[in-house]
Amino acid sequence: MKFLEGDPAVLEFDRQFDAVVGRLVLMYYPDPVDTIRKLARHVRRGGLIIFQEFDMENARSFPTAPTFDRAVGWMKQTLSATNTRIQLGLELYSVFLAAGLPGPKLRMDALIGGGSEFPCEILAAAIQSLLPMMEKLHIATSAEVEVSTLAKRMHDEVIAGKGVVLSPALIGAWCRRV
Repeated sequence: MKFLEGDPAVLEFDRQFDAVVGRLVLMYYPDPVDTIRKLARHVRRGGLIIFQEFDMENARSFPTAPTFDRAVGWMKQTLSATNTRIQLGLELYSVFLAAGLPGPKLRMDALIGGGSEFPCEILAAAIQSLLPMMEKLHIATSAEVEVSTLAKRMHDEVIAGKGVVLSPALIGAWCRRV
């Protein structure tokens, strides 16, 4: 076994792989088509090319839970401001085709829950990790976010409204190299 450090889209390998798998990585590349094209050349014929990316527009609450929706908005704003493609999941089909690959099979998954069933802690943790960038970009302040109570406030609003919340969708795409 050998570990390599670097950008796999530009690294050279001494043999082909049975599969290339990426999860929530293409959204950070400036040119996902070129990235998949470069990665696919390292996959043997008949091998798998598999990616999973977000559709963040999918995340919402019903009825409106203002704190949850505000947190989702902060996340989308911050990632968009850093040139992250927050709906790349929906682009995967056309990205595969533009990279010269067959049209991929697609699947969408999302968490949905009512009351205290939805893991608001996941969103709160994401917001906590983005908070330094949110402040740098003047999107929100730590006083505004109150990250230590964010998950509880989101839960409380959803429970009080007898509502449900829906996570960003994870869209998977896969095909075999021909």
